[in-house]
Amino acid sequence: MTDDVWAIVHAERTALIDDLAHLKDNQWLKPSLCDGWTVHDLLAHLVDTARTTRLGFVKDLALARFDFNRQNTRGVERERRSTPQETLERFRQVASRTSTPPAPLDSRLVEEIVHGEDIRRPLGLTRAYPAQAVVRSLRLQHDLAEPRAFTTLLGNP
Repeated sequence: MTDDVWAIVHAERTALIDDLAHLKDNQWLKPSLCDGWTVHDLLAHLVDTARTTRLGFVKDLALARFDFNRQNTRGVERERRSTPQETLERFRQVASRTSTPPAPLDSRLVEEIVHGEDIRRPLGLTRAYPAQAVVRSLRLQHDLAEPRAFTTLLGNP
């Protein structure tokens, strides 16, 4: 099941790289669907999350004084290169990684699908996602919305 998730994540990262490879300079400056972030910023976020390890996540969260938004902002600043093409190349370099923050593995599917849409929709791009990936992403989001969300997040029954 783990290999299954990573195969889908890697395919989604590759598809996004292909979609972004021919963007014009002004398209990178378009606001993404993530408030306050451009398409370029959100790509830097995806680089950061692809590089995130369990220990690195905890360390970065502590350095951000346990402010998740501050942690994300710092990650974007760390991974955003001076040009979108450099950030895209950085994403290419990390696209096959299998590191993850301390979260359910299916959260990697959510990250790629949701942020893929956060980037594609403002650009007028479309993607048909694998049904299995969408179902698993929705199931995880539903489970995390349940009152037992924290035990699910921590991997406890």
